[in-house]
Amino acid sequence: MSRWKRPLTRSATTPSDDPADSRTPATASGFLTIGETTYIDPEGSYPLDHRADGSATLVINDTDHDITIVTERNSHHSPAPPGDPAAPPTAPARTAGLVLAPGERAETREGDSVRVG
Repeated sequence: MSRWKRPLTRSATTPSDDPADSRTPATASGFLTIGETTYIDPEGSYPLDHRADGSATLVINDTDHDITIVTERNSHHSPAPPGDPAAPPTAPARTAGLVLAPGERAETREGDSVRVG
């Protein structure tokens, strides 16, 4: 009796049923330049370091994805409830300040990071 041995792999044309796959950001093709640093095929977030002299930082999007300059603002507007001095601080709120389409460039003095996608 002969048996067929076939590996159990997902077909390249079959969409994934795993929700983790849809949360993974796609890698952008091309180059992302932040200041004097260039990233090849960027994915995820990259820090946006500002110059000590206060001049603007150049951001160049030479990828095939939109990029977003993200600003984190501390959301400690309201004090802790009375009687709860050990209340944990709230996490910083993330806001999108500027979105650059593929091929665009901008100079910025604001933002904490650059997110691809």
